[in-house]
Order: sequence, then structure tokens, then C-alpha cells
Amino acid sequence: MAARSTFRFAAQTDEVTSLLRIINLIRTGEASTRPEIGRYTGLGRGVVAQRVEQAIEMGFVEDGDLAPSTGGRAARTLRFRTERGRILVCAHGAAHVHVGVTDLAGELIDHAHADWDISRGPEETIAHTFALADELLARQDDADMWAVVVGVPGPVDFETGRPVAPPIMPGWNDVDVRGRFEEHYEAPTWVDNDVNLLVLSERAVRDAFDADMVFCKIGSGIGSGMLSNGSVHRGANGAAGDIGHVQVPGVEERCRCGKVGCLEAIAGGWALERDARAAISDGATGILADRIADGRSIDTEQIALAARNGDSLALSLARRSAGAVGDALAMLVNMFNPDTIVVGGSFGSVGEALLADVRKRVYELSLPLATRDLEISISRNDRTVPIHGGAELAIEQLFLTTFPRWFAGGRPSVALTDAA
Repeated sequence: MAARSTFRFAAQTDEVTSLLRIINLIRTGEASTRPEIGRYTGLGRGVVAQRVEQAIEMGFVEDGDLAPSTGGRAARTLRFRTERGRILVCAHGAAHVHVGVTDLAGELIDHAHADWDISRGPEETIAHTFALADELLARQDDADMWAVVVGVPGPVDFETGRPVAPPIMPGWNDVDVRGRFEEHYEAPTWVDNDVNLLVLSERAVRDAFDADMVFCKIGSGIGSGMLSNGSVHRGANGAAGDIGHVQVPGVEERCRCGKVGCLEAIAGGWALERDARAAISDGATGILADRIADGRSIDTEQIALAARNGDSLALSLARRSAGAVGDALAMLVNMFNPDTIVVGGSFGSVGEALLADVRKRVYELSLPLATRDLEISISRNDRTVPIHGGAELAIEQLFLTTFPRWFAGGRPSVALTDAA
């Protein structure tokens, strides 16, 4: 009976709009009692009671404890049922994959990590990710999967969920990543650039839902995610923020993308690995040289760790990278005028030594007005950051973008969330 009344209700646009708004007010904690909902929405007591009852019948909301009394009869609180569904996030980098499961509020339940080379191609990578995620999900309870988010280190057409000519992901161009995950998990799936997940995580941590922010990831590659008034700016084809492949005057090194002179070719982690080996061959000493002498490898994270521990070669390479990235960010500052720049990725762990060089170049090359209120800081060095960002993306898509399409059924489906 509840389902039939829900579908009748769905035909009445104003009533649907008010119902969805009430559910989201409770979900976000902006209103937690019926009187508060009335004050926020301007709806009468009877209408609020009716809408809340419907939200309870549909399973989105339930009554909680009594709120503190303000002098009269204490109101009953309401809570959004975050435990009803699960969100799965699969965040791929150039050399790793993180998977995590959250509830519908984005609270982390469990996660796992594995080293993995994204250049092994889509078939091996997707199969490996499924195995890692399935093992994680086998440890969970029976809550329904409401959404899946996949992050990849390259440009993505967000509307189709397909990578678009990703420079460091051979074989991935136009692969139907969203379709593969939707088929495997039978849940709505969104695919995005990995740095967009990072900037969404920073938005949540900073409670900066109207921010103009740039997140710059300096790892094996270099990329940026951008928020405009709190919303991810992806560009017309998903290529916004790909600063790793802007041209740097005077640079003659060939990039992994095949072009000559890209920022990544002198400042990306893979380029610093190349230059570290060359310097050690020419006689450089220190932590990195000792690793080579012991037959161990040098990778991006090892260079960052050595720089943090004061190795002169690693520190000089990290500072060179920071200066070049600072030059590129200065162009973004002049054009985009963000209020915040966050630096993260492997080299973000170097800390203030790297951040000082980024700040120096940005402030030297940017207009004074553009930097007047600009904050430049380091991101948290935490493997779960992209998981939190992916959950933010799923929550945004479920409850702000596609909610009117699927709410009548009580839970999202692939067919309804993908509907135009």
C-alpha cells in the first residue's frame, strides 16, 4: 500500500519537491525535528507531519530520541537511515588501487589497498579491482549496494563514464568502465578523474561547500581537481585540470604522453625517478644512492620519503618539482582565482619544504588581487582520502542530482539513475 501511495505522490511536483527537501534537511542535519523543518521550509505543521510520515514509510527516515526541551513539550528528533545502503569506492592511481565501503553518510566501514600498475590495461585492472572489492564486500553485512564510484588517473567523460585518451593508461580510451561496474555490482556507478575525488574529500573536511578550490596532486603524475562555488569543474570533455601536460618553455624531455616539454616530464614522480638514477650514476650519494647500491628500487614514494628525511638529492628533486608546479599553479590562480590551493599526492608528504617553494612561485607570478585571500596548504597524508571523496561524489549524485528519478522506489537503480 505504501508503494502505491508513493507513486501517486510522485505525480504531484510541488509535493515531491517538498518531500525531497525534507529528507535532505534531515540527512544533512540542517533540521532534526518537525518544528525545525517547519521553520526551514515555511510549511504548515500538518503538511510537515504528512511529509515526514511518508519519508518514514518509504524507509528514508526514522524517529529518534527526544530533543532537549526549550520550555515546552520536547520534540521528537528525526534521523536519516544511513545504514540502509552501502557505497563502494574503487580509487585507482598510477601505481595502486584503494577500495573502500562507506554508509550513506560517507562514514568509512572498511577499506583495502594494493599496489597495481594502471598501465597493465583495463582487463587485468578491472578484474583485479573486482577481486579486491569482492573480498572486502564479503566481510560486510547484507545492506544493499546503493552506489559505486570509480576513480582513474586520467581524463573521463563524466556523462558516459569512459576514459578519454588518458596519457598514462594505455588501452583505456573509450572503455565502458561505468557499464562494467554497473553490470558486476548491479548498482548505479559514477566514474571520475582521481583528483576530483581528492578535491571533494577536501571540500567535506573543510566544510567548504561554496569554495573555489584547486587540489594539486603531485605523485607519479601531476593533475588538479577544481571546485567552482563548491561544484567540481570538469570542463566540456572531462579534461579540466590536467596541468601535468601543459607545456613548459625550454623543456626538451619527452613525456609519457608522447609530447615534448610537458610539466610532468620534469616535475612528475616518474621524471624524478629518472633523474635520480642519472644523478646516482654520476656519483651522487645519500639515502637514494644507498638503496640503489643495496639492489633496491627507487620509486616516487621513496624519493618523497628520502626528501622528508633530509636526503640532499631527493630534496633538490622535490624542490625542483615544487617550483615547476608552482609556476603552473600561478597561471591557474590568475585565470581561476581560487580561495584555496591544496597540495597532495606522494610529494605532499614532504611537507613545508615543498610547500614553501610552491607558495613562493605562486605569489611571485600571480596578481596581488588573486592572492590576497589565497590559502595554500598540504592535504592529509591518508590513503582513505580518495575513498571519502568518492563517497562524497556518490552522495551528491544520489541525493542532489538523481533523487527525483528514483526516490519513489525507495532505493536507487541503474535504470533510474542513468535515465535522462
